[in-house]
Amino acid sequence: MHIKVVLALLLCLLALPSKAQTSTDLQLAQYYYNNAELDKALGYFEKVYAQDQSKAIFLQYYECLVAQNDFKTAEKVWRKQTTINKQDFQIRLLGATLYEDQNEPNKAQKIYQELFDELQPNNPGQAIGLYQAFVAKAMFDQAKKALEMGQKLSPNYPFNFQMADYYSLVGNKKAMLMAYMDYLGQQPGTLDPIAQAIGSRLDLSASNGQDFNLCREVLLERIQQAGAPMVFNQLLIWLFVQVRDFSGGVTQAIALNKRMRGDGREVLELGHICVENAVFDQANRCFQYVIELGQDQPHFYDAQRALLNARFIQVTQYRSFNDTEIAQCIADFESALNRLGRNRVTFQLILQLAEIRAFYAKQSAMALDELQALMRTSGLTDLQIAQVKMLVADIEVLEGDIWEASLIYMQVDSDFKFETIGSEAKFKNAKIFYYDGEFEFAQAQLDILKEGTSRFIANDAIQLSVFITDNYGLDSNYQVMSWFATADRMIAQHKYDSAFVLFDSIQAAFPYHSLADDILFRKGQINEQQGKWEQAINYYEDLLKLHATDLLADDALFRLAEINELILKDIDRAEALYKRILLEYKSSLFGAEARKRIRLLRGDTLSQEEDI
Repeated sequence: MHIKVVLALLLCLLALPSKAQTSTDLQLAQYYYNNAELDKALGYFEKVYAQDQSKAIFLQYYECLVAQNDFKTAEKVWRKQTTINKQDFQIRLLGATLYEDQNEPNKAQKIYQELFDELQPNNPGQAIGLYQAFVAKAMFDQAKKALEMGQKLSPNYPFNFQMADYYSLVGNKKAMLMAYMDYLGQQPGTLDPIAQAIGSRLDLSASNGQDFNLCREVLLERIQQAGAPMVFNQLLIWLFVQVRDFSGGVTQAIALNKRMRGDGREVLELGHICVENAVFDQANRCFQYVIELGQDQPHFYDAQRALLNARFIQVTQYRSFNDTEIAQCIADFESALNRLGRNRVTFQLILQLAEIRAFYAKQSAMALDELQALMRTSGLTDLQIAQVKMLVADIEVLEGDIWEASLIYMQVDSDFKFETIGSEAKFKNAKIFYYDGEFEFAQAQLDILKEGTSRFIANDAIQLSVFITDNYGLDSNYQVMSWFATADRMIAQHKYDSAFVLFDSIQAAFPYHSLADDILFRKGQINEQQGKWEQAINYYEDLLKLHATDLLADDALFRLAEINELILKDIDRAEALYKRILLEYKSSLFGAEARKRIRLLRGDTLSQEEDI
């Protein structure tokens, strides 16, 4: 073997014990350090530092030295480390702190001056790094000086964000806002990050709060200046939305559009935000304004569709309407369709109008005629025709012709066996047989749906299947189940009073029956469908009090959470209810959705998979 190879092996073997010892010393040093026994950690860090002068080891070793008042050694080690990390401001500032603690301010001041003197022209990153190092040590005067010197040395670089950060740290909110406004006026494209920064540093939870009033005051001052850029108006609109002052936001958006002679795009976007927050009067105000700009404007048709969609959501999801509003809603749809035409482009509007006619205006015959005409429209896809058929079948159920509906559902199921709409048709057909007391056949159809379908349809199928299994099979239960299924059919037909009477009859005849929780849940659903949210809440709360361990308890809890979130806008209450699902019903099918809702209510960003 070559003599050089032998020597190399010997050196490696001699080094092994040393490395092993260093590893042991480091483990002991970390153990004592983590347990705040710095006196015991000191000796081990001394040995480790002799072998490893990394920043992490130095900082811990230095802390141990200072804790033991060994300032002389600490200074010696610090000087050594600064030669290794010359550009590390954090390490440089440790020495200044050491001198100040020993009542040697001149030496400390010398270090500060050296750091300022080393700042280079056109190197803003260096100045920002020094600023951040001073901030980390809560030395705000020096931090500000670093920014001011950086601005002189790099005049073309905007230090507005750092200055705003500084003013925020020292509690000068107005100066912080002014720094942001200065930059926003120069760079309108930074609206989103500046709005996000302001929202994180000010309490904008109430329109009568000090922070909101201050921000509005600063913005209005900027807006009123001659030649003020429009981005300040946009930020003011954003500010109104933060405190849910949608009326003020819409007024500002319309004024801005008039001033700019715009095409209404920002007003249209604000209208969509109003719909998302269920503020339909302001949403309709936005969409109507864009429509009135004229048919030749680029957003006219989008606003027309948005207005009708908002009315549809208001009626079908939020149940917020009276007879006059329903009539006006239908008139708006008819007016739009007369203008836009009845064709495949307006397919969705025609579907929505038919649903409103049948389920909310008692105009089923007219709705069916419109849907039959829609199916004859040229250019529709097979899936669109199936969607029309599904609504026709739903209306047949509403009108009591459940077997005609069953035939249509079976047709769609046959034509789209491997599509979601086919599974939906199979599920609705199974419910037809359930309504009619054919529980065994309904159960067989539901068993097919439990697997291989969309999550939501599978969950519905499982729920109805479990319900039938739990309550059907004993001779004494058949009559009760038959009554209950009939009441369910009455709900589907919007015969709410009749359903209530039948549920009350079951409770009177069988006061201790296992369907007691199901009856409370159905009564809650009936009130929801009529927009009687407080009554619905009472039934769900009664269910939780009386049947907290039954199958529908988590369903009732989820409904309570959704009503508070989407209808009552009580975000804190909704979040607390979603948390109860996770804590009290760990195996609930609503667990994943509850966790997602909690994150959304907190403002967290979801991954693409979670959002889906």
